[in-house]
Amino acid sequence: MGNANGESSNNNNNARLAIMELANMISVPMSLNAIIKLKVADAIWQNGSNAPLSPVEILAKIRGPQGGGDAENLQRILRMLTSYNVFKEHVVDDGSQRRYSLTEVGKTLVTNENGLSHGSYVLQHHQDALMRAWTMVHEAVNDSSIEPFVKANGEPAYNYYGKNPEMSILMLNAMSGVSVPFMKAILEGYDGFQGVKTLVDVGGSGGDCLKMILEKNTNIELGINFDLPEVVEKAPQIPSIKHVGGDMFDYIPKGDAIYMKWVLTTWTDDECKEIMKSCYNALPEKGKFIACEPVLPHHTDDSKRTRALLEGDIFVMTIYRAKGKHRTEEEYRQLGRAAGFNDCKGFYIDHFFTILEFHKSS
Repeated sequence: MGNANGESSNNNNNARLAIMELANMISVPMSLNAIIKLKVADAIWQNGSNAPLSPVEILAKIRGPQGGGDAENLQRILRMLTSYNVFKEHVVDDGSQRRYSLTEVGKTLVTNENGLSHGSYVLQHHQDALMRAWTMVHEAVNDSSIEPFVKANGEPAYNYYGKNPEMSILMLNAMSGVSVPFMKAILEGYDGFQGVKTLVDVGGSGGDCLKMILEKNTNIELGINFDLPEVVEKAPQIPSIKHVGGDMFDYIPKGDAIYMKWVLTTWTDDECKEIMKSCYNALPEKGKFIACEPVLPHHTDDSKRTRALLEGDIFVMTIYRAKGKHRTEEEYRQLGRAAGFNDCKGFYIDHFFTILEFHKSS
């Protein structure tokens, strides 16, 4: 009996600790924001040395000759993020001095030669306008006809971004920082572009991803970068790529294959059916529609991948579309069938995205 009571007490203690951790979870992204704004990862990385540095040494690198800064408070942030495997802590002697290097997670915050990292992705999630929306997640349950972002800021997120150039630039950098590693994974591990002569990229922005695909797959004779007119008019001229402006709900240019990345997530089921029907109509017999999306697993677990996908789903619900969502492969298969596609195959290529192939045949 004593053991049972002891076990019950231990479970209760663990439960209370768990809820306290969850209640204080905001410390994690806000501390990440601080680390990124302070450029701590670049200071430690130093072009690949990644030598363990003390908070005082880190401050000296990021603040330069002007000096200053509170090393103790920086250490408090570094210690907490060490517990989430962003940094590795090196304790010297009796623990009176601690030094920090980057883990593999921390290295994702290092700025590359193109000025990109996952740092912009972190910062983009926690801007003031988005933070106002996060206090209203419950409203997506009370009334799903309007997003928490709209209730908090008076207009949809994309409209708001359009009026705030700094937010738009940050979002573009965030998407690029995530997309470039994913595109490299696609080009190394996916052969679905073989045999394609004309490839249409729906929502291709400036054509960067399409350019990467064409460079790797020389069989593609023409790439069509399809996006809103105001987007493609700013796109640079790229050999073998034609920029076309339009609305995917009205039509999509014809091609042997149609490709889109991270598009369907922010649309409702009915809107996805319309988009996929436009794709179906633009394809020849035996053509294929290639969608790269965050795809939810059927079973819920506590793996990092599942959590990242489910957390991203709540982000979509709160910021972009209350009824836009991450979906399972089966849910995408059903949407494809409703649009006329008779087959769907999923390819797990990347840590976050899944490639879905929809085939058109009689």
